[in-house]
Amino acid sequence: MSGRSLSEISEDERASFAVDLVAAARRFLGFLRLVAASHWLHRKPALLDAVRRYDQLWMPLISDLTTEQRPPMILPPLDVEWIKYKNYCESRFSKPIGKAAIFDEENEDYAVERCREIWESRFPTEPFENKADVDENVCSSSSSSSSSSPSTNIEGSNDCLLQQVLVHRDLCKGFREPYYSEMVYLVAAKQRYKAFIYMVHRFGDESSSLVPTSDILLMWITHKSYPTMYAMDCKNLDNNMEKIIVLRDTVKEEDVEETKMLWDRTFDQPYEKAGGAAVIAQPTVNEPPFYWDTTDIDVNTKYKSLMPRFLFEVCLSIKVTSNIRPGKRDPSREFLRLRTMKCHRELKLDLPLSCFTSKSWQKAWHLYCEFGTKGLIVELRYRGGRFSKGSSLLESVSFSWNDVLRAQTLTLGKEIDGRLRIMVSITPPVQGPYLLKCVSDRATDDSGAMISDVILKMNHYRPQEGRWLSRTVLDHAGRECFVVRMRVGEGFWRRGGEVPRAVNSKDRVIEIREGSWSYVVGSTSIGRSSGNVVGTATPKEAREGFQASWNLSTGHELLIQRDTSKPFPALRFDVVNESTEPSLKLLQGRQLQYGLDEKESNNDDDEFATLVRVSDENPMGKATGVLNWKLLVVEIQPEEDAVTALLLCHSILRSVSEMKREDVGGLLVRRRVKEAKIGDRDWGSVIVHPSSSSFVSSSPYVGRPWYRDANRVMALQEKDGSMGHPQNSWNYSQTEGGEKLYKTLISN
Repeated sequence: MSGRSLSEISEDERASFAVDLVAAARRFLGFLRLVAASHWLHRKPALLDAVRRYDQLWMPLISDLTTEQRPPMILPPLDVEWIKYKNYCESRFSKPIGKAAIFDEENEDYAVERCREIWESRFPTEPFENKADVDENVCSSSSSSSSSSPSTNIEGSNDCLLQQVLVHRDLCKGFREPYYSEMVYLVAAKQRYKAFIYMVHRFGDESSSLVPTSDILLMWITHKSYPTMYAMDCKNLDNNMEKIIVLRDTVKEEDVEETKMLWDRTFDQPYEKAGGAAVIAQPTVNEPPFYWDTTDIDVNTKYKSLMPRFLFEVCLSIKVTSNIRPGKRDPSREFLRLRTMKCHRELKLDLPLSCFTSKSWQKAWHLYCEFGTKGLIVELRYRGGRFSKGSSLLESVSFSWNDVLRAQTLTLGKEIDGRLRIMVSITPPVQGPYLLKCVSDRATDDSGAMISDVILKMNHYRPQEGRWLSRTVLDHAGRECFVVRMRVGEGFWRRGGEVPRAVNSKDRVIEIREGSWSYVVGSTSIGRSSGNVVGTATPKEAREGFQASWNLSTGHELLIQRDTSKPFPALRFDVVNESTEPSLKLLQGRQLQYGLDEKESNNDDDEFATLVRVSDENPMGKATGVLNWKLLVVEIQPEEDAVTALLLCHSILRSVSEMKREDVGGLLVRRRVKEAKIGDRDWGSVIVHPSSSSFVSSSPYVGRPWYRDANRVMALQEKDGSMGHPQNSWNYSQTEGGEKLYKTLISN
């Protein structure tokens, strides 16, 4: 059998579908997110009641309304739609019960309302919406029985149906990455599903079991959810479709390898790709190593200086060509090196050539990259002689993200040195969490201008009034987006004895100004901050039982307690919400989605806090960010407000410094530490999936999110690779107010 590329399959050979699978899959994903957010539906009482409503109410109703295998344009309530099971329908009613193809929101609302009218007319004592109180022993809707639906032992009569629903509950987890809903991804998934159908039809007899990838599984499940259309589309496939392993089946490694080999022989391409790993029993194996949430909300668009961060998954597969001629070079010294075009130029991931064969495609690297990296470069290199540590470049190929996005199924292949074939696949770029870090900067006056002789001269030598500690907030790409200032003193500095004096503790406010510094002409380090104040935190008298209290302009009050009775004093936070929805909670340490594995060290966990939002959709709370208040580093999801997170971070650092009466985290530093050159080793630009563990990396932190090894990762952001703040070696200008003035910030 000779391999054919996907593009070489003619239209006549490709499967055609009676349903728009792209639109249907997008609706299906939205439905899964709705089910995942409906926590009441996952409790056993509500689930049992949903099975009863499906079995005794919905199925007789939809069977009566279905004529000539054409379903009516109605949609059932949420709990009933979640229970649908095609085989059960056929076995009971001797005919497949179809589903209306409704994909737009307007028609969907109409179909639900139309179903409500029919439902309430036929079952007047049964509520249409099953808002079951899962804390009760009996669901609310089951308390009223319909005359046409006598009660039965649900667990006994529909055990198979109930078990099927419990299995499919994992679907909500299997498709939670945000790229699944992107149109470009779904179009590519449909093309691969067509190719899969072609393979099953032509060569399905050569395999006993077929394991789908996640993108193919998505299309297959969506296709099957329209039973009549699925039966018509697959009528010529004999029984080969029954070989596809479904979710409830146990997946064997040999079945996965057999499917990979069949795909390889059919299309001469790697079966698994970015966003399309083989579906196995442990879905967590293919999960991203960081928290990547799906949300349509970005509350930070109001900050024009804050640019979104786009991420995507990348897979590189390599296969040795079969026509290799023996060369003069020693093959044991040849290796491949992976680099990025931008953002992380110091990155070097090496793999020996011996890792690859001509028998099958091998996954070389599995990454997550920022779109700003622009692309990848794969180099074939030759290691030097016995006494040489370097290597020489033999040949290289590059893959631009824009080129891969335009390629069929988001996969692009190239050859290197006529000996190796390289296939790069990506998922569509989608918005990821914001990454913000605060770096120390010069002290400023009340107007926001840095204390400097340059500014003094521009002001015609009029003394600069007021003194503020200042921090510059940089995003993931090193761009300045906010300036954080903490008020310390008032008054002027004049030659002859007049110096700024410390302000009262209640006046030591923290403010955040939007935008970057406006640097004076001819300088890259002296400038003014914008006058647009977007947030403030004001200290107030602490409540009973707490050592510190802050009023935030975002409508929250932060309460901080430090328990010194324990050998290792622990912090506790309370956030009082003033009628804000969703309400905010602050948990000490890395928790929920930011929690550490059991094997990871949590020695620095007391420096972290997790932001959690509680709402009607998430009554148990949802992690929306994590911060390290000592390093002043913040990661937030788009739905969390950046200014709120920055205010919390600085308020905690200020309070802990005051409680301990020491400079924690370099709070009093008044010079910017020299940073690594932008683009050399940008944090978060490349994260390697744990499955790519065999590579040799020159960068010690690309395989882990920053919050798993914060001190090491953030140290590499500085030019000298050290997180130390040697303020004692700096000669601060007397015009800034002197060291004694700034120490009042932590001494009283």
